[in-house]
Amino acid sequence: MDAINDLKNAKGEIDTEGIMKIIPYDKPFLFLDRVTSLTSNRIVAVKDFTGKEDFYKGHFVDFPITPGALTVEGMGQAATLLARSNIPNHKEKDVLAHKLKEVKFIAPILPPAKVRFEIDLVAQDERGAILQGKSLVSEKLVAEALLMLAIVDKQEFRAKYSR
Repeated sequence: MDAINDLKNAKGEIDTEGIMKIIPYDKPFLFLDRVTSLTSNRIVAVKDFTGKEDFYKGHFVDFPITPGALTVEGMGQAATLLARSNIPNHKEKDVLAHKLKEVKFIAPILPPAKVRFEIDLVAQDERGAILQGKSLVSEKLVAEALLMLAIVDKQEFRAKYSR
């Protein structure tokens, strides 16, 4: 985790640029703006939805609601970053969504909204990780899920599925 810890700023946070050095995502599909806390078994990350994002133009026209799939994606990206922080050679691996269980959407996320993703590591080994995720807005739980991630060799995986 030392290389990842090196990306933390003076406040102990990881900004967007640092996040993009850890997980293979870029704008407009990066659903984390900053990591506010990271330990070996917990991550807290934030995404600010302004309402100006393109997907709001077509999702519940005239009544923008953040798509539930993107809420889960934000949890998944935070979970991926947490799992990678526990893999010494994480750049040689791909961390993939494997299974979602117990996904619940409790309330809609209406922009503008600051969504806080809280992810707790349940278990991890060299093959995968199990994590419990929550999404909160203004301290209110809006979604939760049990996420299972697969950890695979990057070169083998990409060679197998390259076109």
